[in-house]
Amino acid sequence: MKKGLSSIHILYIFLFVSGSVYGVGERTIVLGGSNTWRMAEFRNGITEAGSVRPHPVLVLSSATGTSTAGYSAAAGVLGTFVPLAESAHDLLISFDERDTNLYRDRIGHYRVNASSGVEAADRRFARAGNGAVLFGGNGSVTVEPQSRNSLFASGNRIGDFTIEFWLYPLNMENGEQILLWAGTNTDNSFQRIHCTVSRNRLRWSFTNFFMSARDSSYINIEFSGNAPVIPKTWSHHLIRFDSATGMVEYLVNGSSEAIVYATATGRENSEVFRPVTGNNGIFRLGERFTGLMDEFKIHNVFAGRSSIQRYPSSGGRMQTRAIDLGGNTGSIVKVDVTGGRVSIRGNASNEFRQNGRFRFSDDAEMNFFIRASENPYLLGEKPWISFTPGLNISDVRGRYVQIAADFYPSADGESSPYLEEIRIVYMPGEPPLPPGNLTAVAVDGGVLLRWRHSPNSSTAGYLVYYSTVRGELFGNDALLGSSPIDAGYRNSLFIDGLNNGTLYYFRVAAYDLEGGRGQGTRNFNAGEFSAEVTARPLAGLSLSEMFPQGFSASEVNRLR
Repeated sequence: MKKGLSSIHILYIFLFVSGSVYGVGERTIVLGGSNTWRMAEFRNGITEAGSVRPHPVLVLSSATGTSTAGYSAAAGVLGTFVPLAESAHDLLISFDERDTNLYRDRIGHYRVNASSGVEAADRRFARAGNGAVLFGGNGSVTVEPQSRNSLFASGNRIGDFTIEFWLYPLNMENGEQILLWAGTNTDNSFQRIHCTVSRNRLRWSFTNFFMSARDSSYINIEFSGNAPVIPKTWSHHLIRFDSATGMVEYLVNGSSEAIVYATATGRENSEVFRPVTGNNGIFRLGERFTGLMDEFKIHNVFAGRSSIQRYPSSGGRMQTRAIDLGGNTGSIVKVDVTGGRVSIRGNASNEFRQNGRFRFSDDAEMNFFIRASENPYLLGEKPWISFTPGLNISDVRGRYVQIAADFYPSADGESSPYLEEIRIVYMPGEPPLPPGNLTAVAVDGGVLLRWRHSPNSSTAGYLVYYSTVRGELFGNDALLGSSPIDAGYRNSLFIDGLNNGTLYYFRVAAYDLEGGRGQGTRNFNAGEFSAEVTARPLAGLSLSEMFPQGFSASEVNRLR
């Protein structure tokens, strides 16, 4: 029965023209760009951004979530800072949700509601994470305790606390209200924390909030920052209270702007008045304010200087999953990379780069690593090898490869490197060497071919080519089928059904298979041709004449 191997035909038309399959040359696998980043399986501190280049890029994540990275507790005014525990967070509203109705406290202590007139701003306008809240002067976000564990639940005696947020005012007009917390004391007196705009500064007032444990009297305090808050610029604002000394400190962008004391004398070393929350206290954010707010947080400690930079100094890391190069052992030639640096304001001040060292003038940078293995499950045992994008890579071989990239922000934490595309350039594993000592012996209506096995252990079989025209190798006379004939893993083949008196040309090529021999795949990876041999079947040629040492007909039949 004749059977065709059309795909092999096509491959070997190319092979004949080029001389051998080694001419196939380099291949490329593309990650990122239009191919998406689904292969970037592991991401620590890394997110995708869609507004930097035509396709999403990988950048450092500015989202804080419930992470304590960059935060510390402080004992006293200039005490030693220690990392905060998760329990130090009383409230965290990231404003990352795309719908204001989905705003929430990630700690779970407070109920959050946004009124009409409040909009969700996307990542392009956010200070951190994937969004911010936009106030238009006639709406607010209310924050109401829903747990006795919340710091501002009714009747709580508060020790240390910290309130912080990011602000992006459009105008900084006098009287704009940034924040209001209001409740009533047990004697029905009005109680509040109030933050408003006055002469381009934020003015803070605490009314009936700090109480004496000795006689239950209250002390009122108020203060303003020294430096003006600049419109259309993000600034970080932090209020913190130290219950040991009574100190209330106001910091803007990490710098101390005001220090007052909630004490009997207004100075240190006298009776400390501590906060006591009355009934039905509710925060109102942005009620009479035009601009953006982001990352509103409350901590139940006197927080140290929180990290006010957009991106964490520790950076982030991306690792791909195991990438299958296909076939047997391949070798990495180089890895081409496109990317750059993006500033805090999205498309502004972007810097594009292709290959080379991804190190920028503001100290933002990316470093790249690669490793390879024949077994994807053993990749973790291989050491990472540092490489420079675009330069040739040597001695990295294996069927499976993995890429990693470390991202670091600028020195001021305000810009991030971005990764647009990775192109892995590699040479496929070399196919097996051709068989040796090919011989052809003609018989009546057929030819017996014999050869020595290819020395490559990966050899899975042999393709036998025949033709009546030198160099074409695509005959169709044989009963076994058109050329080439898949002989399987043996080193002889009897081809019958040939025309007597016709000269035939024969060559043999060894092949391996993707996945290896015996794994059920038929994706040929064929090597070079053997030397060409010829034979002319003739009527009357007997086996005894061909094989004087007694090669039997049954042995010939087993070769069919």
